[in-house]
Amino acid sequence: MGQLVKLRDYISRYETDVYYYVPEFIRLKQWQWEQAKSRWEAERNAGIPLQTGAEETWDFLLDKPSWWERLAKRWRRVPAEEEEPPAEARASRAATVEELKRQFLDELFQLQLKWASSTMTHASPFDDALYGDETLKYFLQRFPDTYLCFYRPVAMAGKALVELETIILTPAAAWCIAFVEGKPDNVVIASTGRFWTERAGTEETKRVNPVVSLRRTEQVVSDVFQKHRIDWPIHLVLLNRYGYIDHGHLFPFLHYIDKRNYEQWFSRLRRSALPLRHQQLKAAAALLGQCASFYSRRLDGNICSEERQQ
Repeated sequence: MGQLVKLRDYISRYETDVYYYVPEFIRLKQWQWEQAKSRWEAERNAGIPLQTGAEETWDFLLDKPSWWERLAKRWRRVPAEEEEPPAEARASRAATVEELKRQFLDELFQLQLKWASSTMTHASPFDDALYGDETLKYFLQRFPDTYLCFYRPVAMAGKALVELETIILTPAAAWCIAFVEGKPDNVVIASTGRFWTERAGTEETKRVNPVVSLRRTEQVVSDVFQKHRIDWPIHLVLLNRYGYIDHGHLFPFLHYIDKRNYEQWFSRLRRSALPLRHQQLKAAAALLGQCASFYSRRLDGNICSEERQQ
């Protein structure tokens, strides 16, 4: 599950210490998954506990679960009168391991949005529509834990604030990704003009040339890397998972990923087994320092209890 390091212009917990929160997220996610899976397996075996070996593997995290579970419970978004059953009860309803994984990832997705929009003391005004943002879920739920996502961040470019395309920092490169999707089997026709043409069946529409935004994103990322002496490859991607891109060999610096080569590209990224790298975290910290955050002090009643517990 990719990590949501930066979300738009929201304050992020990763801003306080990206070197701590990135590996901490991986450790806590792995621990919590082992616990959820063990409970599920035990309930399916008539309540007989199974020996999973988690105690040997996760001894150094035995003080963490209560903290993780407190956060998950505190950040549950439903009103008290509509409170959902505990995570353990929901997990027990899963019929298969795959269903259990989906439940687990959906709960973790909600927690990630909290980490990416608040700290212990401050929070940003939140758009609830993000809970149903399928593009955001795609980046977070389909890629490895070591992939760090900057989702449509707002950054300083000179004296102006600009919205960038999504940036994925992997242990090997920085990918700047713009979607050019529409109806299934659509054809997006590239050109050097301000607008591109999209054809879907007999319909034809205009869409803004995405290369401008991608190049702007590349420039900001490149400037940040150069300033902080970070030697990290930068790739630009136009992505249309369900249709086609007719690029006519324009803009050779772009990776055109469409229905014809998407599975190959996606599988290569998803199968990556590279560990986190210090240079990757340095790049994330540098980009976070360039991004804008708008927030106010938290007044939701949780701040005092959180400050006491940390």
